[in-house]
Amino acid sequence: MPQASHPSRRGFIQQAGAAAATTSLVTGAMRSVHAAENNTIQVALVGCGGRGTGAASNALSVPNEKIRLVAMADVFESKLNASYKGLSQGFADKVDVPQERQFIGFDGYKKAMDCLNPGDVVIMATPPAFRWVQFTYAIERGLNVFMEKPVTVDGPTSRKMLAINKKAEEKNLKVAVGLMCRHCEARDELFHRIRDGEIGDILMLRAYRMAGPTGSAATGPKPGDMSELMYQISRFHAFLWASGGAFSDFLIHNIDECCWMKDAWPIEAKASGGRHYRGDMVDQNFDVYSVEYTFEDGTKLLLDGRTQPGCHQEFASYAHGSKSCATISAAAHTPARCKIYKGQKFTKKQVAWAFGPDEKNPYQLEWNHLIAAIREDKAYNEVERGVMASAVTSMGRMAAHTGQVITLDDLMECDHEFAPGVDQLTLRSDAPIKADKDGKYSVPMPGLVTNREYA
Repeated sequence: MPQASHPSRRGFIQQAGAAAATTSLVTGAMRSVHAAENNTIQVALVGCGGRGTGAASNALSVPNEKIRLVAMADVFESKLNASYKGLSQGFADKVDVPQERQFIGFDGYKKAMDCLNPGDVVIMATPPAFRWVQFTYAIERGLNVFMEKPVTVDGPTSRKMLAINKKAEEKNLKVAVGLMCRHCEARDELFHRIRDGEIGDILMLRAYRMAGPTGSAATGPKPGDMSELMYQISRFHAFLWASGGAFSDFLIHNIDECCWMKDAWPIEAKASGGRHYRGDMVDQNFDVYSVEYTFEDGTKLLLDGRTQPGCHQEFASYAHGSKSCATISAAAHTPARCKIYKGQKFTKKQVAWAFGPDEKNPYQLEWNHLIAAIREDKAYNEVERGVMASAVTSMGRMAAHTGQVITLDDLMECDHEFAPGVDQLTLRSDAPIKADKDGKYSVPMPGLVTNREYA
């Protein structure tokens, strides 16, 4: 989509360019790197959990393509083994990962990438805290990249990723970010219809992800037989340093698809949230979040997130215009079931346009588009958009966690980097945060700790 340009965003990109010009994060000739048309594209999977395995499955499912999985890496052997077993059963002729190309440990990403040739593809599906570290090495190796969202969790890493990406652009590397809704054909048609004025001027957007406990967001005490670091990584949704917490990992898609329809990024957020019925849960998340995002023209995006059992559930996004309204997504990521209505009522009788029943899976489409760009050597880099979506999401989270009105400038300029030593972690390292004597961790305290999200 065309990117909206307001002063804050321009400033971030200019700062990133300056940082890239003065840093030597990567080396090597600035050359075009792409797979030859008749060659097999080799893939390495870094991060073998459910999302990584799903991404690898989509990669191997690109139609009429020669693609082979040749290396895998994770810090948990059990996850790698389960992923390997599932992918081998599903794609017996496309998985060639013998024991010597299965790597366990924090340096496994390097070993897996070293199995590839320039122009091959690495999938980065570890917790996002490690994204900038692995992206740096991928650029050095001349690899095309698929990275899962979010790509950053705080201001310092957002600035860092924008700077690092300048080298990827100079090398003409193709980089996809797992905001797959942007590849949805239904949403794309809705975007163009909104842009052409079918619902009038957008006056308000609404988004909801209200469900029961999700992922590892609600986490109990650490088992005695696991190190602190490995426990936190295994339950990464529970810890802000690893994932940005439940807010960043689960709400980013709704936020991003709304920003797409608005064709802009919000510049300010005010929010509230809280923890309830916690029992022995020790994670850093709130159970409920409510955010009012404001765009530069004053338009609002209202976001509600909740992970509590027994409550009303809704997973959808909506747009209200001066003429009528629209459903951006109806009940999860796919199918979107996009519709435009005749007025402001979301009823069957009021439907003026609907995309239709045959929606293609956007998880697959994003891979089809990436591989096509590699084969055709077309410019393809989603990092800037991924960083902006991640930063806007973090802005709302920071507003809820501090109890303050937070601007995009506030978030980007905040010096609280959640895991500054993440590139130095080993299996024997201390975790970025530590439990107190009762086995509990620092949690956000709105109004008491206001300049950072946790002490």
